[in-house]
Amino acid sequence: IKETDCTLCGQCITHCPTGALRERDDTDKVLDALADPEKITVVQIAPAVRAAWGEAFGLPREFATTKRLVSALRRMGVNYIFDTNFSADLTIMEEGSEFLKRLPEIKQSGLPMFTSCCPGWIQFAEKKHPEIMPYISTCKSPMQMLSALIVEQQKDCEKKHFTIAVMPCTGKKFEAARSEFTHDGKPDVDAVITTQELIHMIRTAGIEFDTVVPEAIDA
Repeated sequence: IKETDCTLCGQCITHCPTGALRERDDTDKVLDALADPEKITVVQIAPAVRAAWGEAFGLPREFATTKRLVSALRRMGVNYIFDTNFSADLTIMEEGSEFLKRLPEIKQSGLPMFTSCCPGWIQFAEKKHPEIMPYISTCKSPMQMLSALIVEQQKDCEKKHFTIAVMPCTGKKFEAARSEFTHDGKPDVDAVITTQELIHMIRTAGIEFDTVVPEAIDA
């Protein structure tokens, strides 16, 4: 697939009429990390995941809150849970600063500065329209920014951190594996799971949401 012009957007999985296509399942990797006492597990949750996870359990939106999802993750053994919204704000600040620096060139070329947040979009540009690559922001996506911050914070920690990103897009699996998003050869994000994979993990854990006490996300 890497050698084709596939952008890894995951739409083929969404639209496959027989369910024969699906994302690569990384739940075993996550479950192994959760079971390892030598690892500190850190999860970040994308905004779209918070809005969608309750549908699979038939929960009304006002009940399927982020706090109940946080509680479910803690029951599964996750040590820290963060909101990708935080690094989305960082991305806005970084892209805004970059835009101001590049404003003279933008005015001269008449072309905009494109965001770099979507891995499917980046793949599309790289493979089909490489001529627009100079006009794409150099900022990392919110997922990668938050992961880089986590890696930086845990440098002096005795235990190893295992970072997990729960994302609505299969393209994020590819993004996490890109060589430019590594520290000393190790990816900033150890595993990316989709909303569907998270739902499967919750079901496997046998969590009943009528007994779940809502918990706040970590600051």
